[in-house]
Amino acid sequence: MAEINSVFEPIHTATVSEAVVAQIEDLVLSGVLKSGQKLPPERELAELMDVSRPMVREAIKSLEARNLLVVRQGEGTFIAELTGAALSPAMIELFAQRPKAFEDYLEFRFEVEGYAAFLAAQRATDSDREIIKGIIAEMEAAHELEDPTREAQADVVLHTSIVDATHNSMLVHVMSSIYELMRRGVFYNRKFLYERGDGREALLAQHKAIADAVLARDPEKACEAAEAHMVYVQSAFDAGRESQKRIRTASKRLLLFQNASRHAGLRSRRVPS
Repeated sequence: MAEINSVFEPIHTATVSEAVVAQIEDLVLSGVLKSGQKLPPERELAELMDVSRPMVREAIKSLEARNLLVVRQGEGTFIAELTGAALSPAMIELFAQRPKAFEDYLEFRFEVEGYAAFLAAQRATDSDREIIKGIIAEMEAAHELEDPTREAQADVVLHTSIVDATHNSMLVHVMSSIYELMRRGVFYNRKFLYERGDGREALLAQHKAIADAVLARDPEKACEAAEAHMVYVQSAFDAGRESQKRIRTASKRLLLFQNASRHAGLRSRRVPS
């Protein structure tokens, strides 16, 4: 809990309950607090914000009534699911069943990833850059261990950190939905990218190029690197789809060949000697 405790600040104002509400709202809006994240216990929140427990309790009730917080008896208080209807089970199933949805998804990401990298290069703070450096180090460690699952996980975290570094609340929350689709493997298993040919080397190089440009405060280069990455993802998916088509076609040919051979063998055994 220590890491989340550090984001709350003491409050000194006459309208204490409203100030508690406003501080939590700001943390949610900026993406510091994300869907599903657990808040410290009421007592700790009161101490962190230097307010009374009744004021914290009142603020939590207000935020719960507005569906920003969820209180679960015996478990605690959590940030509500805020990613919206795009992630409803019905919509996820539709996305998964429609190839066109994946094309739209990649098209959208191509435009937004480039813009996000551009803004991040302009706006990233020292803390943002420290986070990005840490994620790249994690990527390199996973790469060294040849662990595609860990690499794929770091992939999502890096893209999220780049968007967070834009300090644009709309981008932060919209892309949270997009990355959740990616994390859940709605369209494809990201391990596929890391397990194909030179995929691991290419993806590490691409992610480092995006991060390096952001860290160097070079917006144009960051945008170009992000767009190049999305072009690679699209081409890799297209190549994988074509490969699967060839495999399915060849499998059908093999089945027909085996059936024909079996029937020919049966006929030959029936011919009298």
